[in-house]
Amino acid sequence: MDRDRLAQALLDSFLEELEGHVVSLNRDLLALEQAPARAKELVPGILRTLHSVKGASRAASASMVENACHRMEEVLEPLIHGRAPSPDLFELCFATVDALDDAGRRLASRQELAGSPLETLLPQLEQAAHGTPSRTPPGPAPKPEPAAPASAEKPAEAEPEPSVPAQASGETLPVRVSGQKLDALLGRSGELRVAMLRLEGHAESLEALRDDVTGLRERVRGTQSEATLRRVELELARVARVLAQDRRALFQSSTGLDDEVRRARMLPFEEGCTGLERAARDVAHGLGRRVRMEVHGGGLELDRSLLQSLREPLLHLVRNAVAHGLEAPEERARHGKPEEGRVVLSARLRGSRVEVAVEDDGRGLDLESLRERARARGMEAPEDDEDAARLVFLPGLSTAAKVTAVSGRGVGLDVVRAQVEALRGSVEVAFKAGQGTRFTLDVPLTLSTLRVLLVSAGGQVLALASEGVDRLLRLAPSDVREVEGRMSWVTPEALVPLASLAGVLELPPGPPKTRPPAVVLSAGTAQAALVVDEVIAEQEVLVRSLGSRVKRARHVAAAAVLPDGRMALLLNPASLVRAAGGRPSAQFFPTPKEQVVRRRVVLADDSPTTRMLEQSILEGAGYDVVACADGAEAWERLQAGGADAMVMDVEMPRMDGFQVTEAVRTSPRFGRVPVVLVTSREKPEDKARGLQAGASAYIVKSAFDPTSLLETLRRLL
Repeated sequence: MDRDRLAQALLDSFLEELEGHVVSLNRDLLALEQAPARAKELVPGILRTLHSVKGASRAASASMVENACHRMEEVLEPLIHGRAPSPDLFELCFATVDALDDAGRRLASRQELAGSPLETLLPQLEQAAHGTPSRTPPGPAPKPEPAAPASAEKPAEAEPEPSVPAQASGETLPVRVSGQKLDALLGRSGELRVAMLRLEGHAESLEALRDDVTGLRERVRGTQSEATLRRVELELARVARVLAQDRRALFQSSTGLDDEVRRARMLPFEEGCTGLERAARDVAHGLGRRVRMEVHGGGLELDRSLLQSLREPLLHLVRNAVAHGLEAPEERARHGKPEEGRVVLSARLRGSRVEVAVEDDGRGLDLESLRERARARGMEAPEDDEDAARLVFLPGLSTAAKVTAVSGRGVGLDVVRAQVEALRGSVEVAFKAGQGTRFTLDVPLTLSTLRVLLVSAGGQVLALASEGVDRLLRLAPSDVREVEGRMSWVTPEALVPLASLAGVLELPPGPPKTRPPAVVLSAGTAQAALVVDEVIAEQEVLVRSLGSRVKRARHVAAAAVLPDGRMALLLNPASLVRAAGGRPSAQFFPTPKEQVVRRRVVLADDSPTTRMLEQSILEGAGYDVVACADGAEAWERLQAGGADAMVMDVEMPRMDGFQVTEAVRTSPRFGRVPVVLVTSREKPEDKARGLQAGASAYIVKSAFDPTSLLETLRRLL
């Protein structure tokens, strides 16, 4: 390796080290500031970190960094021998750590350190190291003369010998991999999973083709064509077996790769909180307050992209908690609270979601002040306390009495809401007067792949995260009520805002339908029902960013890559729910016409989501659907009211799909009713059992296509 390449490699290695050392210095200095009596325990660790930075900076020819670390060592060493640290010393040390961080960013972008904050601080560090600390806050200072090498002022410590390679003891060395490379690898893994889903669809198409050939061969039995069709049938069977083997191998490989990549990307929640304690400390010091920050659930491992995306919202909330929530020490004492305020960050899993909370033990929200500020801006001030508390998320609405560096500028919590919703999440606030405030962020566990419900509206295929879909329904005129010029879906508990998805997105409206399909979305505690043209399917998709140019697209969170390679916009549920509440009345139903006789289908599936999806598809095609939660109920409803066809899952409680099919076929009254089994069982023996039981058709859920179900029913009826 030539000299220039070696120098760049050493610099890159040093900058990677420096990033971690800055985190360690901030953490240990905070601990020392909170417990000065532990100086003999904590200072040696800080000195070791400084010594590591000093040695690495010497190798990377970053002499100014080396000199600053050497001076900071001299400043801190007396604390081991009993000297009490002063507030000015801590301010100088924290300013130096910030300057080291800044120096790393400058070196990474190939900037000179001349004129940097680190150069400005060197005279103050030298004064403090010689026992005459400057009382002047860190700021502009005369440019110092070039510092002498560390060995001229202090005997240099021997650099540690390289450790024995970990492989010698059978262990694996830790490897740092850039986030961009991990992101790219996860993207490729996601594309592989999408390809696998497409392959499943092709396998199902091949099976359908085999069935068609078999039926055709039966019709030409005894002719010369029978032998040709028999050869085609056998070849299709062979290809189907090979395809099934390849599909299983691809499934195992893609699943294993996906799991390994996700594990490589996981980081503890506490790492995502790095730097927040320092931010809380700086805000508290600036306001004359004291604060202690705690992290609960710090060992919970989350995707690094999620942690990076949460960093800015959490920083806003921590600063807000200290600046707006915590009282001054004397005020806390008057109310019987410890003078030191408390801010707690916590994380916990809730199914496929992560709940992150930022909580303080301060004064709580001043609702009257929020209402007054809202009225002053010509806004309606909600009487309900929960609705009034949500005013804090409106842009430009602040209750700060004066403008400071961290409050009163009308930015912060509206930014938090926007950033969290961009993650397909939501944020809620709750408080107890005089006891504290809690902000809760609800976000998805992964940002790369997602289970979505595909719908059409205004001629577009659109995606909605399945986790945000409460239910699917078919509207009847009796389900809808107009209140104060706005449409609502009537439920026993409440009136839910109702709007057209095409109208919200400003797309061309579809034709009115007798029973229009609608999707009920939830965002936190709020709900809205959105009428769509059609509910298409539920699928797993790969999520892709739209890029910076369309990052602000209204109601859009990202792009979804569908299994067939097409793209669909992934919509923001929280934004849609808010927009639906303010929409004017719309025409959802056509002019009444003569009643049309609808065919009756008994549908049975013990999964509420699958049952709702299939019911919506069938009703959209004009069928009158009787939805049942298990096979026994389906059999009872068939006996009570009859049916033109049955669509059933196989694995259900009380009576499974095979048992119901056998009961139908042995019934003198219903023996000719078509039975379609829609199941996740895809083994040949399961399909054979279903056909032996008397099923008219057998559809595998992994390759479920609404068109195939409707075409099957059309053919059978």
